[in-house]
Amino acid sequence: MIQYFNVLSLSHQQAPIAIREQLALTEPDCRALLLLLSQELKLADLLVLSTCNRTEVYYRATQDQSAAILVALANLKSLPDARRLAPYFVRLTATAAVQHLFKVAMGLDAQVVGDQQISHQVKQAYQWSVEADAAGPFLHRLLHTVFFTHKRVRQETGFCDGAASVSYAALQLVEDLTAHLPSPRVLLLGAGAFGADLARYFGASGRFAHVTVCNRTRARAEALAVECGLLVLDFADLTQGIREADVVISSVAAQTPLVTPELLGNQPLHSHKYFVDLSMPHSIAAAVETVPGVLLYPLEAIQSKASAALERRLAAVPQVRAIIAESMAGLLDWSEEMEVSPTIQKLKNALEQLRQGEMKRYGKKMSPAEAEMLNEITRSLMQKVLKQPVLQLKAACKRGEPGQLVDLLSELFDLERQPGEALTGEFFPTATSGRW
Repeated sequence: MIQYFNVLSLSHQQAPIAIREQLALTEPDCRALLLLLSQELKLADLLVLSTCNRTEVYYRATQDQSAAILVALANLKSLPDARRLAPYFVRLTATAAVQHLFKVAMGLDAQVVGDQQISHQVKQAYQWSVEADAAGPFLHRLLHTVFFTHKRVRQETGFCDGAASVSYAALQLVEDLTAHLPSPRVLLLGAGAFGADLARYFGASGRFAHVTVCNRTRARAEALAVECGLLVLDFADLTQGIREADVVISSVAAQTPLVTPELLGNQPLHSHKYFVDLSMPHSIAAAVETVPGVLLYPLEAIQSKASAALERRLAAVPQVRAIIAESMAGLLDWSEEMEVSPTIQKLKNALEQLRQGEMKRYGKKMSPAEAEMLNEITRSLMQKVLKQPVLQLKAACKRGEPGQLVDLLSELFDLERQPGEALTGEFFPTATSGRW
């Protein structure tokens, strides 16, 4: 199972932002790609993940399907040449692909270490796979193991504590500042890389329903607003937008402050207005705090908070890697055992046929009570006979050499003639089961 698992990954580690933006997938895009890859390419255990910094396709297949996936992706995004995309993607297989998904979901592979938005995006991608009937037994087991591992990381380490990016720290600050407001109005000034991060965080947050983007180039603000589900304000209407907002966050690159007391009109405010300046040099004049009701939070204060959180997260990385290793070991054991499950099922079927034959042969000579007792005795005996082969097969799996024992059992019991339906827990207990 695990040896056929693959991931085709594009991320901030190997692709510039222009390429990542071209290949960013909306929810409809992800759902369409899932259907296309599962129905036309017949790929199993499919997961399509798209975040602001990565676009990835996980799948299980016996052969490399990278070229076909890139063609499907290029067609979906109306790009002319799929071959030009190949240098920006990395393909990982088997254990490396599984480990990559763990690292992504935990936030180890994020641009901001420990980014918790990614775990939610992985859960969402998994839900889309389930709804598209593209998730098989392996993906179900893998994702549930990933989610359990993430829970352990949150409970047992400090890896998820605090806001380790300036953008996310700004989001948390605004959540605290506006906790008393039922529907705060937020204005984001700037749609560059910093502004885009802010827009995505605020767009993904369920706390804010009225978030507006304003940028000198309106087209860039509109594209960002469409991606994140936000509103757009024309730059010419900036003064009015600032007056109507409860919170103004600026990430504008400017040599002189854009927001000044004069822009606010030096008029007293009826309620507090919060300004967060994430620009360097500053785009909000410090003098705005001379306007009654205005509170300013500069970049330096937020950076200090984010840096302290990042240090705590980096210190917890070895613990996170150890927890991932434990989870992967259990998953690998399960995957290896599933490789021999058809043999165990066939062996069970062979012994059951023998048992039923003997029951039919002698049952006619017995009373109903005696027949029932014989049935219980033979079923118990069959369980005992099965126990040792199953234990030996599991041990062979852990050694990575089940093939010889599978061949021997197949020859001894003529198992090739037996059906190999999926096993139930009765004869193939899970790793957490107390039996065998």
